[in-house]
Amino acid sequence: MKPRIATRIVSLALVATAACSKDSTGPAAPTCSAALASPLTLAIGAYALIDPASDGGCVTFPANASTTDSAEYLLVAQSATGDTGQASPFALRTATLGAAPMLLAQLQEPPAAAPTPAGRFDALLRRLGSEHAARAAAARSSALPGAALRSPSPAPAPAPPVLGSLRQFTVCANETSCGAAADFKTVGARVLAVGAHVAIYVDTLAPAGGLNSADIDTLRQVFDTLLYPLDSATFGAVSDLDANGVVIALMTPVVNSLTTKAACTASGGAYIAGFFFPADLDPSAPAFQTNGGEIFYSIVADPNGTLSCAHSATAIKTGTLGTFAHEFQHMINYAQHTLIQIQGGTVSEEGWLDEGLSQYAEELTARRYLQAGDMATWDQLVGNDVVDAYQYLTATGASPLLIEFDQGTQAERGASWLFTRYLVDQYGAALPGRLVQTTLAGAANVAAQTGHGFDTTVTRWALANWVSDLPGFVTPPELSYVSNVQDTTSWHFRTRTFASLHQQDPNTFPFAYPLVPTVRAGSTVNLSGTLRSGSGVYVRALQAPGAPAFTLLFNSGGNSALPAAVGPRLNVIRIR
Repeated sequence: MKPRIATRIVSLALVATAACSKDSTGPAAPTCSAALASPLTLAIGAYALIDPASDGGCVTFPANASTTDSAEYLLVAQSATGDTGQASPFALRTATLGAAPMLLAQLQEPPAAAPTPAGRFDALLRRLGSEHAARAAAARSSALPGAALRSPSPAPAPAPPVLGSLRQFTVCANETSCGAAADFKTVGARVLAVGAHVAIYVDTLAPAGGLNSADIDTLRQVFDTLLYPLDSATFGAVSDLDANGVVIALMTPVVNSLTTKAACTASGGAYIAGFFFPADLDPSAPAFQTNGGEIFYSIVADPNGTLSCAHSATAIKTGTLGTFAHEFQHMINYAQHTLIQIQGGTVSEEGWLDEGLSQYAEELTARRYLQAGDMATWDQLVGNDVVDAYQYLTATGASPLLIEFDQGTQAERGASWLFTRYLVDQYGAALPGRLVQTTLAGAANVAAQTGHGFDTTVTRWALANWVSDLPGFVTPPELSYVSNVQDTTSWHFRTRTFASLHQQDPNTFPFAYPLVPTVRAGSTVNLSGTLRSGSGVYVRALQAPGAPAFTLLFNSGGNSALPAAVGPRLNVIRIR
């Protein structure tokens, strides 16, 4: 599902070429002692990823031997679990060896943003995807023995829809439930464009002032010549369950009406721009719930706001490009996991990774326009990704990375995109295809395709969010969004992207770089908060010239150890 924010995005000038729960407390832990604390000595630029189970969470930093220079360490208290929905309180504070822990000072975490209507609907779609994937797998397993081994009859040649023909579709019309016949509307739509890879239907009840035939044909041409080949090459082939040789894009006011005008206004302009409905690719789904083929759904132009937010024809022409690219990845991903890779596929991809890949699909589309010098379309397509990332980095401790179903907050989507972007930078442009063309999902999928444990990858990503592009610092290549300084296909978030946005619009982007860690002397670190799946909280620990050694205790507070289920890690890198 593609949410949109109806706000102006300032010109980005972003990349080189331009000069996107469960809550638990673990068993009691011992207090720090000289025998228990692990000594940690790091050269500048070196880092350590510490599991507190190995030392009770006690780490001793050496005295600063320099009499002229301060030492600085970046500390990230993080959950490195591969499971969604994990959370635990944490405390990170200075401890005196052999003494009881200090009283805690609460870290002021902003509350997580409430889900928007778009977020609630996306969570619904994710749940349906999981249910239909499991049901389809059960249907395959209950087939007659040997049925899959029989030679199929020759398939007829694909028969795409006839231009101008009418068809009825069933469309989910309830943002909170799509499980009963009453949740759906039957609509009539006419084919206004048929291409090599797409047929575009427009609802016969679309409001006046919509796209004209030339606009629709332009969308067809862009999908055929750009979006289809780009998404297919990047993520993999889509299925053809309905044997018509094309993907169907249905533009219908039912999608507009999923977001009321009041909800759109109250959420700051967020609305449902389009979606892919998993039941359409479930052969066992009830008839009221499925159209039995590869379809994604989009809003229509509504310049007078008769249905919900007002959407001009111009806005639809540009915004729909991103919606098509985004939803097509969701479709490919679901088809690969549940239909194409059928040698064991029983699950759809987890929401956080599926969403990150769809946002990456938008970014790839945007880059094609950037290469052509079309900065306006580039800004339109990539702007939401960048704003979402800014929101996440502003308060990393308030939002998890790993979510089973997209909860719809900008920050969560920002985390998904940033992590996916980091994976591509580190493991290459072929990685998204490997993540899609598999029966694995979530953290297990990432680990299998990267060859590294998920805890290693996610903790390195957390460090990269601070040290990548850090001025005056030689960043280890595995902790960078740009593995090659000459790379023009990735991002320089600190030195170009967010700095440029802050300069152009300081009211919307109040920080030149949104991640602003708490700063403490190493001897006075005293913070607490909540670890959430995949995310962490950042602290800069400073040590004055000649300052003595200090010890930190990382646990759940008091003498309670952090639960293993949350995958606690204390990531430390020496900055100077």
